[in-house]
Amino acid sequence: MATKQSRKNKTDFLQAMKEAGLTSPVTREQVREVCNSTGIYAVPPSWITYDASRKTGTLGEYHIPELNEGTASSAPTMEAASMTATITTNKVETADICDTTMALAMTGGESETLVPERISTYVPWGHFKDIEQIIRAKMFYPCFITGLSGNGKTTMVDQVCAKLKRELFRINITTQTDEDDLLGGFRLINGETKWCDGPVVKAMKQGGILLLDEIDLASHAIMCLQPVLEGKGVFLKKIGQWVKPAAGFQIFATANTKGKGSDDGRFIGTNVLNEAFLDRFSVCFEQAYAPKKVEQKILTKAMQSLDCEDKGFIKNLVDWADMIRKCFYEDAVDEIITTRRLVNVATAFSIFGDRAKAIEMAVTRFDDATKEAFLTMYGKIDADTVVGDAEAESVDPESADRFDLNVSYDEKDEAKKMGAKWDVPKKQWYVEGDKYRKNPEKWAKWNPVAVSDSATPAPF
Repeated sequence: MATKQSRKNKTDFLQAMKEAGLTSPVTREQVREVCNSTGIYAVPPSWITYDASRKTGTLGEYHIPELNEGTASSAPTMEAASMTATITTNKVETADICDTTMALAMTGGESETLVPERISTYVPWGHFKDIEQIIRAKMFYPCFITGLSGNGKTTMVDQVCAKLKRELFRINITTQTDEDDLLGGFRLINGETKWCDGPVVKAMKQGGILLLDEIDLASHAIMCLQPVLEGKGVFLKKIGQWVKPAAGFQIFATANTKGKGSDDGRFIGTNVLNEAFLDRFSVCFEQAYAPKKVEQKILTKAMQSLDCEDKGFIKNLVDWADMIRKCFYEDAVDEIITTRRLVNVATAFSIFGDRAKAIEMAVTRFDDATKEAFLTMYGKIDADTVVGDAEAESVDPESADRFDLNVSYDEKDEAKKMGAKWDVPKKQWYVEGDKYRKNPEKWAKWNPVAVSDSATPAPF
């Protein structure tokens, strides 16, 4: 309901427009000039700009019948009509700068196009063809893509859009992401408050591909997308506009969890998403790490692009990552080597030309025990590369407390039956010195190394 002061401001403003010689219709610029000369309003008032009944159909032009009636009074019926019309209108003036700013922000500022660039080293695999078919179908079919970090979920959607030349609106979700970030809001532009569509609304209007990255970090505010996920459109209550998605609009969401939080603490900050929200995704794709052959292709292309191709090193890296992942799935280690980290190793190798240094730099982020375990595992695969600390001082086999064994993951059960033990802190298989010396040939296939400093025994 209009207050006494707001009614007075409206009356005074209409009188000022009359005194300025204005008659209906008027342009937005004319209204702005009256604002500047009188100071009654800082910007063109909403009872003019957001009243659908006052729009002439020409952008920035409004009917002001009061100027032709010789009276500056405002009829209550006009306000009632305005409220009804606002709910149904689809014409809301937005600043041109909003469109440009949004496009530049989403592409890193270098271009207004939102079609991703094709990555020359990208290797299609996994659900790439499925995602491509969904986008080509141009049917609304929201998809949830889950999987451990660094296995190419986001890049897959990005490169499908690049191949099909479709605009991609990527939003990196955080716990702070709210309705204003997603759907849009009022922004102060050149001293004026103007509505700017959010990336979700822009994707809907343009029939683009919307990527909600790391959606499991979202708070309850993400529920504002419920109607969008139903494909029915969304009502922008701040401006009274109903937006329906254009043909081709599609939604993909990526997450490290399935929307149920992270019990092991690996993905801290992830939340339990509302079941009604999750149920609105038509399908869930579970993305594992790439098969060994695919991962070899990925590393080969990466090294070729960096002019440092080393086929032997590539095979060793893939075998190393595969060994660590098997141990991870068996809860033998707490961390994992991702495809992204393997590419980082290749990059470090191109810079330093040193296998050992590239490996060590890749595992430095892990705790000491995990780092040592990963370096040891690599040493078992690549005997020609010394990683970690310098080789230990030679120990007399006759006095050694223990012998460390090069046991592969597939051989662990056999070694355990023969009496080998698992050193938990060092994540290393070993046999006690006395047991080894009774029958050295029995352990020879695992390349035993004499060690003088015995670790606390811990049966596997």
